[in-house]
Amino acid sequence: MKRIYLILIFISAYSLAGAQSTPVSMSLDECIQYAITNNQNIKNADLSLDISRYKVGEILADGLPQLSAAADLSYNFKLPTSFIPAEFFGGEPGTFQPVQFSPAYNGSAGIDLSQMVFDGSYFVGLKASRTYTELARKDKIKSEIDVIEAVSKAYYLALVNHDQMELIEKTYGRLDSLLRDTQAMQQAGFAEQIDVDRIKVQYNNAEVEKENFGRALELSYALLKFQMGMDVNNPLELKDRIADIEFNVLDENFGSDFNYDDRIEYSQLQTNLDLVNLDIKNTQVKYLPKIDLYGRLGASTGAGSFSDLTSFGDKWFGLGVVGMRFNVPIFDGLRKSRMIQQKRLQAKQIEISQDQLQKNIDVQIKQARTTLQKSVDNMVAQRENMELAENVYRVAKIKYEAGVGSNIEVVNADAAYKEAQTNYHSAVYNALVAKVDLEKAFGKLKDNN
Repeated sequence: MKRIYLILIFISAYSLAGAQSTPVSMSLDECIQYAITNNQNIKNADLSLDISRYKVGEILADGLPQLSAAADLSYNFKLPTSFIPAEFFGGEPGTFQPVQFSPAYNGSAGIDLSQMVFDGSYFVGLKASRTYTELARKDKIKSEIDVIEAVSKAYYLALVNHDQMELIEKTYGRLDSLLRDTQAMQQAGFAEQIDVDRIKVQYNNAEVEKENFGRALELSYALLKFQMGMDVNNPLELKDRIADIEFNVLDENFGSDFNYDDRIEYSQLQTNLDLVNLDIKNTQVKYLPKIDLYGRLGASTGAGSFSDLTSFGDKWFGLGVVGMRFNVPIFDGLRKSRMIQQKRLQAKQIEISQDQLQKNIDVQIKQARTTLQKSVDNMVAQRENMELAENVYRVAKIKYEAGVGSNIEVVNADAAYKEAQTNYHSAVYNALVAKVDLEKAFGKLKDNN
């Protein structure tokens, strides 16, 4: 509870007066739907999912024809020198004559086309990218489940606080009435000043409690709106009522169809394992040859002056080539073999994590079910105590007004009644939180599909 109130205080620092005047009345389901659309964490998860889909398109593009164009113009401000046998020019055998063949200006332009014919990594990578998209989808579901849990608990906190606030206001009104009656009796000589003072102390405490709890109620609404992604200044009313909430999770058949895949965390691990296995396969196919087709169509020229270079006439000579390229790996120092061994160990780690998660889930379910049962039993007991305390107060007040009971008896009964109310609402909130925890343990907060 301390952590919750720290969050509430933090949120209140950003709360400003104003906003819309007509409150929006929402049920828990409506708040959850609103949060799934507006919560910032879910929006980020949506963007990650979109990014993964574009990644699939990026990898798919590698298998399509690759077309590019290039042009090159160069000026040889110092021509390269070559040496040819001098006897070609009538010179002495065994000597060489320096000559310069290159033109001062060179130009070339062309279009290159390549097409992948076979690359095992491409097909594995395409499948891996789609699996990565599936992981991003599950990450989004995980974000939604976290938001549903947070919104549910915040909604129940606001709901319980609202109900308790109504009782606090009734207590305040009850003490106000009792104080006025006692003051009248004191003025008539049927009560002492100390009787008035005792009730005045209770009245003052109730007034302070009403003001403080009113602020706590506002903060609980602010927390709910924050979790929903709603402006904290927008007025909000809750449709649901505590009396209407059913604890059907206590049914022995609840969760009877449970499968570990119902837990998104387990499903995420399985997808991560699929990715590692695909990574192993990707490394294995790198032993296979790669085959590409390529072609080039262009023209080149050489000239002694720049003006001749740029006159696109018969001085430009065409060229064209097509071919097939084979790239066959022979030996890489066992690099790929070591990589495969590493990835197999990574897969083993994930399998161990899956086994550990299964055990953790079993414990979580057992603990959540036990906690819920204890919380509901306590809630029932505290509700009975509250009803008994209310009856004790009622009888004590009747006796006091009839002159056969003491003022102290009324004050003590009122204090016991307020304590019973607080204990009841605390028990209700704990039971509701335990209900959410059990639903989460069984993977029932949201369908993973």
